[in-house]
Amino acid sequence: MSPRIPTTVHTPRLLLRPWSPADAEMLHPLLVANVAHLGPWIPAHVFTPVPLRELAERLAGFAEDFAADRSYRYALLTSDGTRLCGEADLFPRAAVGRVALQAADRVELGYWLDAAATGRGLATEATSALLAVAATLPWMTHAEIRCDVANEPSAAVPRRLGFHLSEVEGSTQVWRKLLASDDGTRAR
Repeated sequence: MSPRIPTTVHTPRLLLRPWSPADAEMLHPLLVANVAHLGPWIPAHVFTPVPLRELAERLAGFAEDFAADRSYRYALLTSDGTRLCGEADLFPRAAVGRVALQAADRVELGYWLDAAATGRGLATEATSALLAVAATLPWMTHAEIRCDVANEPSAAVPRRLGFHLSEVEGSTQVWRKLLASDDGTRAR
């Protein structure tokens, strides 16, 4: 049986788990409080505060995508599960862009944090955990992190994790880290 993407990931300070519609009540005030903080950096369909019912539907779609191996958006919570800090993501990718897991040869890692949770290494901790998950998938060659060239805090995460700046596409930096060598052995 081939490795699968885990539904929960634990780190020393964090719990990563799939979103559920019930999270809308916890997520909504965080989105409202972070419009200016998140707006310049992530797609509007992710951060825009919408009515609770619509937000619950959005989260249900994220959960469906997770279950169908299309994308893995994790709610990023404190280790006891009581406080929402943001989101960490693992998106299967190929040369053509984001694809279903079975068609991917690489992963894209993403993250965003509540402004109150920044500056403590939480995005790096969560991304490191998802990088370890990606490294268990034998057909994945590398991981990518994409961030705006002006978003220095976001670019600090791949630097800390040993990624190299591979290219700049318009205003987006593409950071890459090898997961497997040319002979198929896993990178460490």
